[in-house]
Formats: sequence, C-alpha cells, structure tokens
Amino acid sequence: MEIWLNPACSKCRSAVEILDEAGAHYTVRRYLEDPPDADDLRGVLTRLGLEPWDITRTQETEAKELGLGEWERTDAARERWIAALAAHPRLIQRPIITADDGSALVGRTEDAVREAVARAGSEETSNG
Repeated sequence: MEIWLNPACSKCRSAVEILDEAGAHYTVRRYLEDPPDADDLRGVLTRLGLEPWDITRTQETEAKELGLGEWERTDAARERWIAALAAHPRLIQRPIITADDGSALVGRTEDAVREAVARAGSEETSNG
C-alpha cells in the first residue's frame, strides 16, 4: 500500500496514525516533493474510479489563479485537468491511498482509511 501525503496536512497525519495503529505495511510518497506525473495521475484516477476534477482542491489559491472553477468537466478537458494537477501537485486532494489489490481511495475520513486497511487484507496486517 502507498499513501500520497503532505506531512503538514492534519488529515494525512491522522491517516498515518490509523495505518500505524492497524499495523499496516505502507510506503509514503510526499507528493509535493515527489510529484506524480500525468501517467501516475491517470493510473490513480483509474484506480479511484474518479475524474481529475473530483480530486482537485478547487478552493486553493493556485486553483483560483488558474481559473479551474471555470474549466469544463468533460472528457475533452480531462487531459487539461491532469496536466494542471501534475504541474501544481498542491491541488491534489489528500491523502490518496493505493492498495496492492489495485484499488485506491481518498482517505479524508477515518472510515475511508480503515477501508483501505481492510482492502489490504490480512497478509498486510498480520505480520505487523
């Protein structure tokens, strides 16, 4: 399992605490220091079953400066959104947790993080 996080984010810190308490095995990707490229984003979006605008923090200053609120949310505009997220990783909703089973979720709530742990399966947590 991998968690994309920003250590300054309280939701991310909470997610790490839950993962640690559960004995989950995971790797950390500090996505502001190691930003995902367009291919990484396409892959995680597929795993999430979401579109790029679904994981965009549209209230951030950068989003407002880019005018994201006015961008179309269509298949034709999808690559433009992905390029914006790759260029401005601060706009990516966090934390994102990818599991070894191919699933992923945005871990904004404790329940979502616990779901990620459950998806990881017993082999991930039993050797903790």
